[in-house]
Amino acid sequence: MPTWDAAEADEVWTEACGKERWRRTTDTLAQDVRGLSTARLWQLRCAARASLVAYARERLAQQLAAAGASSEAVARVQHLFDADTLTLGFSRRFATDKRPNLLLHDPERLRRLLTNPQRPVQLIMAGKAHPADQAGQALIQQWTQFIRQPEIRPHAVFLSDYDMLVTEHLVQGVDVWINTPRRPWEASGTSGMKVLVNGGLNLSELDGWWAEAYTPDVGWALGDGQEHGDDPAWDAAEAAALYDRLEREVIPEFYTRDAQGIPTAWVARMRESMARLTPHFSTNRTVREYTEQHYLQAAAAYRTRAAEHGAMGRQVVQWQHTLAQHWAALRFGDVHVETEGEQHVFEVQVYLDALDPQAVQLELYADGVNGSAPVRQEMRRIRPLVGAAGGYVYGALVPATRPATDYTARVIPYYPGVAVPLEAAHILWQR
Repeated sequence: MPTWDAAEADEVWTEACGKERWRRTTDTLAQDVRGLSTARLWQLRCAARASLVAYARERLAQQLAAAGASSEAVARVQHLFDADTLTLGFSRRFATDKRPNLLLHDPERLRRLLTNPQRPVQLIMAGKAHPADQAGQALIQQWTQFIRQPEIRPHAVFLSDYDMLVTEHLVQGVDVWINTPRRPWEASGTSGMKVLVNGGLNLSELDGWWAEAYTPDVGWALGDGQEHGDDPAWDAAEAAALYDRLEREVIPEFYTRDAQGIPTAWVARMRESMARLTPHFSTNRTVREYTEQHYLQAAAAYRTRAAEHGAMGRQVVQWQHTLAQHWAALRFGDVHVETEGEQHVFEVQVYLDALDPQAVQLELYADGVNGSAPVRQEMRRIRPLVGAAGGYVYGALVPATRPATDYTARVIPYYPGVAVPLEAAHILWQR
């Protein structure tokens, strides 16, 4: 978060949470931020927006001068935008799956939205297309042609030479970050996470991180959380929904002010977004979870295997070699199932060849239902098969709430402290 917070945001967070807030646990950050006054949070938003407007003017002036524009045209840039106007940010790699032109689906409706004299909106855009992506370059051209219209020019800008510096200023200053990918192609959506610390809000497709983070009190959502492919009709419907969301919810909330000129509902949404989402979608939380759930466990496992000059490590390697040598000879025999009351009783014959039964684990497996986790019921060894070296009968009980045919027996490797299938990817399914 310190990489992306504006100077104004850093001051506010320091007031509420202290300068070392990201060097300790984040458990109290939400409570601390919720204690900030409405006036202080709105002051942050206004200052950050003003900084972005100044940067956009400077960057655009440089852009025009480099392109050979007249001194008069360069000077006019200083009158573009307004530090008190609702500012939307839109920045990404221009590719068809990102749908960067969804907002441009109805140019006339977008024009009315931007130029409304009572409730104006300004749009700051940036992005690049891969040199070989002709479709992506065409999307940029559509935007530049739209922005060049005299009526649009004071309200929208496309910043060229998109880089990390442009991104930094955008995520620090925009009021709303718009993201319109085609579900499910959003890898994550980290730019939307970066606006959080600066009091920016998100209006995004329910994909990537926003599908996890969104609730109505922290931002706005597009889509129904389902996949619709590249259906033009669905794109048109979502474009209409995007305009509706802006016209009926986002813009009115920004411009509805109290006696002090503060949009109290907007600031309440800001506060909740900052308090709830900023700590959770941060590298602080991510690194802490990796450390607690993985790195410390891996370090402990290493110490165990390295003890006594690597005694356990050698045993694991020998186990892996034995599996590789004998796995192809493993096979299932007969499977017997009876339903007794509310349980299915499974008995399965397995031939392990020369493998020690302790080197493997048998389980009944069934796919999860309605998004639930798969069922994995460990089977226990009941008895050896008479006259069959390496042959055993395994049994297990499972609830009869599902058909017995939902379950399949399987053999997987097993060794205490070993990660399967990471360190032993063998598996044998009963056919």
